[in-house]
Amino acid sequence: MVNERSDAAGATQPIRLVLADDQAMIRGALGALLDLEDDLQVVGEAGDGAAAVEAVGELRPDVCLVDIQMPGIDGIEATEQIIAASPQTRVLIVTTFARPGYLKAALAAGASGFVVKDAPPAQLVDAVRRVHAGMRVVDPALAEATLFEGTNPLTEREQQVLSLSADGRPVAAIAAAVFLSPGTVRNHLSSAIGKTGAENRAQAARIAGDKGWLQA
Repeated sequence: MVNERSDAAGATQPIRLVLADDQAMIRGALGALLDLEDDLQVVGEAGDGAAAVEAVGELRPDVCLVDIQMPGIDGIEATEQIIAASPQTRVLIVTTFARPGYLKAALAAGASGFVVKDAPPAQLVDAVRRVHAGMRVVDPALAEATLFEGTNPLTEREQQVLSLSADGRPVAAIAAAVFLSPGTVRNHLSSAIGKTGAENRAQAARIAGDKGWLQA
């Protein structure tokens, strides 16, 4: 459900915001922080990706602040749907997960900015204003890490089998799920282990997940 909030409009039209985060406390803190600024106005909140898309479709905000990991539709997919529903709305990703893979996926989905939740409040406020002005904003440390990280080295099949192996399921079960032979699955897992520098497939899945390489 859309949680609408309204403030008295000043002489200049404020930048209208929708906040999407599955943690109510985080939404409340962000809302309180942003509403302190005379030129910013939080007009709606959403607790998951689907609700965010609904809120943006109804409220047509200038900027939607979106978390990455939310139940149902995650922040990446929600970004695509938000932009499709309201092309004039700009999306700013605000997340705990400062991972190069997430940054690349978010920008590919159409996000205009990407900042981490532990950024100074002034930096977040500035990011909102710059995104609204049509600029692209990326956390400097994450941008540098992404530059040196390079592209995702895992093939689509390697990502697929590595994702399925994360819960410890046997090779035979993975093979049945992806319609490959057990030997082929082992080859893909071995390649993924080598590319991530891991010692085993569980560690490889953890490393790839941390880097955001399993999003595709």
